[in-house]
This record gives sequence, structure tokens and C-alpha cells, in this order.
Amino acid sequence: MTPSILISTGGGSAENYLAAIQAAGGRGEARYLPAPSLRYDGLLLTGGGDIHPQLFGQENRGSRNIDRARDRVELALLDAFCAAGKPVLAICRGHQVVNVWLGGDLVQDLSPALSPFHSGVESDRVHLIHARKGSLLYRLYGPVFPVNSWHHQALGRLGRGLSATARSEGGVAEAVEHESLPLISVQFHPERMTGERARADTVDGGLIFQAFLNLVRQA
Repeated sequence: MTPSILISTGGGSAENYLAAIQAAGGRGEARYLPAPSLRYDGLLLTGGGDIHPQLFGQENRGSRNIDRARDRVELALLDAFCAAGKPVLAICRGHQVVNVWLGGDLVQDLSPALSPFHSGVESDRVHLIHARKGSLLYRLYGPVFPVNSWHHQALGRLGRGLSATARSEGGVAEAVEHESLPLISVQFHPERMTGERARADTVDGGLIFQAFLNLVRQA
């Protein structure tokens, strides 16, 4: 069985996500504003612009590149896939969409003390994160390991059923797991840490895509 994965994008290139899914043994289809369709075996929510702060009960305090249509579509995708018990992999913006979908909120703009560690000007930043013992990332990579980042927002109050399973040294929630849903959700970009985009200063992000496809096969 080759799992089929719906990749929801912001309309830009999805080459890295498609390559990572294929390398892990799956088949991806990347679409902008896709209608929920359960003919796919799993869902991948990718990076992109910010979520409208009205969706988590705040005024705009630094959010930018908002796409309200994409917000609506991806919340509906989570409704459909999670109700059907189909696994979800959420990356960067997707990580934040999951938290908002479950009733959490966001830090709309990281403080000047944290921002330089998470957002580069022309390339990803690399920093250490600490994984909780027993979590997926702990099993894949151990207790402390380097990842990339390119984001100016972060999870605030966690949504229902979520627990933070990895944090940066500054406290940013780099990964969450859900008490019952088949969900892998990370703030960093594993698709830019594997295959042709593998880098010597981070772990191999391909292991996350393999873990996701294993979830899909078990569902």
C-alpha cells in the first residue's frame, strides 16, 4: 500500500513536502484551498502566512500575510480528517492551525529576545530543542537535538487535549501531541532537513515523515 496524502499549501511551491512524502514511501498531492476529501489516507498542513487573530479571540498584534480563505479551509480539513480518525502531520503554520482549531491561541510576534533564534533573514535558524521523555521526538532523536526554524509566531495557550512534548531553550512549544488523535505537530521544518535538503547541523527530518506514514498505515 502506498499511502495517499493531501498536502494543503498556501499556493507556493510544495516541492520539498512532496519529495519528503515520496522518500518516506507515500504519494502526495499538493493543493491550494482543497475541499475536504476522505479519499486520501492522511493530511499534511504546511507552512505559510499567519492565521487571522480573530480566530483565537485577539486583535491583530503583529500577524501578517493573512489568508482568511486558507484559514477556513484548513480548519474544515481538520474537522473532516480528525473525525474520520485519519492521521495529520502539521508543520510550522500547520502546527499553529492545529492549536487554534483545538481552542488554543498564539503569540503573534515573538519577543526581541526570542525572535533572532527562530527567524532568519535569508535562511533558517538552527537551535536546540528539548524533547519530553517518551514522546515521539524523544524516541526519534533523543532528549536534546538541533532543528531549523523560520517563524515569528508561536503557540500560546495550548488547545484541548494537547501537551507540549518538545520546547526550545527559550520555551517555545516546538512539538505537541494529542491525548487521542493520530497527530504529529511540529513548529520547525523537517521537509528542509532531509533528502537533498539534509544538513549537517540538524537531525534528519525524514524520520518524522516516516513516523507519519507509519501512523497512516496503522489507521
